[in-house]
Amino acid sequence: MATIFSKIIAGEIPCYKVAENEQFFAFLDINPLQKGHTLVVPKCETDYIFDLDDQTLAGMVLFAKQIAAKIEKMTGCKKVAMVVLGLEVPHAHIHLIPMNTESDVDFHKEKLKLTPEEFAQIAAELNK
Repeated sequence: MATIFSKIIAGEIPCYKVAENEQFFAFLDINPLQKGHTLVVPKCETDYIFDLDDQTLAGMVLFAKQIAAKIEKMTGCKKVAMVVLGLEVPHAHIHLIPMNTESDVDFHKEKLKLTPEEFAQIAAELNK
């Protein structure tokens, strides 16, 4: 059965796409910790990030690096955190989260509530 991320990649579930290439896909997290919080996923369905072959894992990090630079530029944050966690979706993914303090990356705090227009604007800025 396809994961929710595979369905997003296939266009079966809408998303706010940030970037895509032959191997990877990036889209805004719909429950963001910060404006610009982005998920980076491989197009191949692999549950655990460290089960990816070395070339795919390295490519995923390099793809994420390009997006992180755009997030940093757009938000003016001090750094972009790269976090790998989550058991709820069995599809490897990296969270890219703009941060000015470590508390900006606290997954236990309340998530932002953004409008569809705000999500669309952020995605458009990151797509530049």
